[in-house]
Amino acid sequence: MATPVNIIVGSHVWVEDPDEAWIDGQVTKITGKDAQIQTTNGKTVTEKLSKIYPKDLEAPPGGVDDMTKLSYLHEPGVLQNLKTRYELNEIYTYTGNILIAINPFQRLPHIYGSHMMQQYKGAPFGELSPHVFAVADVAYRFLAMINESKSNSILVSGESGAGKTETTKMLMRYLAFLGGRVATEGRTVEQQVLESNPVLEAFGNAKTVRNNNSSRFGKFVEIQFDKHGRISGAAIRTYLLERSRVCQVSDPERNYHCFYLLCAAPAEEVEKYKLGKPQSYHYLNQSRCYELVGVSDSHDYLATRRAMDIVGISEKEQEAIFRVVAAILHLGNIVFAKGKEVDSSVLKDDQAKFHLNTTAELLMCDVKALEDALCKRVMVTPEEVIKRSLDPQSATVSRDGLAKTLYSRLFDWLVDKINNSIGQDPNSNFLIGVLDIYGFESFKANSFEQFCINFTNEKLQQHFNQHVFKMEQEEYTKEKINWSYIEFVDNQDVLDLIEKKPGGIVALLDEAWYNIVL
Repeated sequence: MATPVNIIVGSHVWVEDPDEAWIDGQVTKITGKDAQIQTTNGKTVTEKLSKIYPKDLEAPPGGVDDMTKLSYLHEPGVLQNLKTRYELNEIYTYTGNILIAINPFQRLPHIYGSHMMQQYKGAPFGELSPHVFAVADVAYRFLAMINESKSNSILVSGESGAGKTETTKMLMRYLAFLGGRVATEGRTVEQQVLESNPVLEAFGNAKTVRNNNSSRFGKFVEIQFDKHGRISGAAIRTYLLERSRVCQVSDPERNYHCFYLLCAAPAEEVEKYKLGKPQSYHYLNQSRCYELVGVSDSHDYLATRRAMDIVGISEKEQEAIFRVVAAILHLGNIVFAKGKEVDSSVLKDDQAKFHLNTTAELLMCDVKALEDALCKRVMVTPEEVIKRSLDPQSATVSRDGLAKTLYSRLFDWLVDKINNSIGQDPNSNFLIGVLDIYGFESFKANSFEQFCINFTNEKLQQHFNQHVFKMEQEEYTKEKINWSYIEFVDNQDVLDLIEKKPGGIVALLDEAWYNIVL
């Protein structure tokens, strides 16, 4: 990754360190292709010359605000620059026209106020300190160009817990500031778009090991503009909701926020849905984490209801939404025992019957039909309809499958409802898209969801490589500019392994599934 430099005895370099990732030091001896380095933490290490990188001794003490200004653009140099700036509370740094943000894990309201928005409005990119508002401003000015108006998207990517969701909110707030209009009748489009965030977070976010408010779905927001540069419509598209979380939660994570919000609702609401404490429900008590530090679920419940009002979800629809949420909690407490017949199941006890009756009441369906749907499998043939009993384990799988389907359908309905309420502008030719997607994940036990999430992130990384490294360097070659090749990790081989036909993993999975179905 570095510009080739002649490393000699006395050179200041970076060398890999098991504890610090990279540590700086000075070369004391070179033998063939190996170098001996005296590090600043007092160690003497020997490393191959090809694995050490020169240290920039002329770098300013406060770091540089654009990584392209670094003398050596390599991993240790980049990380050191980011660390230096972060210690000075500078959480944003440019790399050309790309913005790197480091999660401060605290609120910094002074850098996101209206006075800051006013400063960045129309300011040339790079003139002011790096900021998320500057990126949004450039995207907006592309729309406003008289002869070259064109739509574009802002991609927000990074590891889980990096702060992507909060960054997306800031982008949308700034775009609403630039393209908003005075409300003359009812709520404006931009108000509804911004207020859709707490609703989607309540039903699509959850606490994970690394993040108390982790998005468990991907979101692409299209903000449409008219020819005057004002917001005229919007659409929200969601991807890959983590359905498995509804039924299976690892300690110390939580299920989706909405379950805890409803359990903390006012007493009359809780009684209406026959709910108790979160600890009472199987879908919540697999983890011992029920509350979040510094967060009031009862307050957030009321805030979510207010946000639902703003985005156009009626009182009757809100009641129906929380009926489904409560029904899923009761559904998870329906436990099965062995029936008298072979491979059959029945409700285990009176408690299971109570939860079955409550689920049926909340879903407004027939109790017997619901019990049959859980305890029996129906197979339709051209000649007849065959009902086959399920053993307790299979009935539990059937119960969890129903819960996951109910929740994912509810989430999809919510997104459709928000989109219909906001409204799209069929005459708009210009839009700015903001993509907020899962960060890269690696747990002790990884499911198919993690496979899909990480594959998506690898595709985004390839897009980054294509535009930042490949196309730029091809342009240099074409223009015959004198430059040194920048090495980078090309993940195309990983993508080919997963998606290339006919031998990729996905193609092989499809083939195996097709054979099973046949």
